[in-house]
Amino acid sequence: MTQPGLTPAQRRIYRAALYLFAEKGVTQVSVRELAEQAGVARGTVYNHVDSVETLFEQVSEALTREMNQRIVQSFRHCHDSDSRLATAIRLYIKRAHEEPAWGQFISRFGFTSPALRRLGAGAPVQLLLDGIQRGHYQVRTDQLSGVITMIGSSVLGAIYLVRQGLRTWRDAGSDCAELVLRSLGVAPERAQQLAQGELPALPEPRWQ
Repeated sequence: MTQPGLTPAQRRIYRAALYLFAEKGVTQVSVRELAEQAGVARGTVYNHVDSVETLFEQVSEALTREMNQRIVQSFRHCHDSDSRLATAIRLYIKRAHEEPAWGQFISRFGFTSPALRRLGAGAPVQLLLDGIQRGHYQVRTDQLSGVITMIGSSVLGAIYLVRQGLRTWRDAGSDCAELVLRSLGVAPERAQQLAQGELPALPEPRWQ
């Protein structure tokens, strides 16, 4: 995980924090552990971190911005809200498999961190809103928060299955995308086709 404007030391601290928070939670992480995991001196951590709790929020915010940016970049060859929504869901689940610390961080804090809740409120929700505005998804205004929660819960559930070794990321991602699309009123055949189609690579952040 990286972010524009960060120094190399800050990037190392953020990566170390992501790993430690995913493994131990927030309150169990010390500055000494952060320094050891990041490979920097404790003084370097103190120079860049006000508190462990503040660092957690900063890491969550950075993760949210980065993933939503990369998801949007992946839409170059997706031309409608159905295919984009299926792609976004599957890329979340694929990344959780390829980057276990990232997946564990999302699983552990996805419902409790305000910043991570905005991760789910980013690209997937914008696609949902676009489909509703176009009359493509039959969702009432008073149902919107419930639908957003359903999609987020479905993705986190699929990530859990992958992390536990119960499903492959491909199967879990395809099933999740298909069932979400069908719940929004997409025809079963089309939902299955989009959920099993070729998946684009998750682009690297533009600033790398």
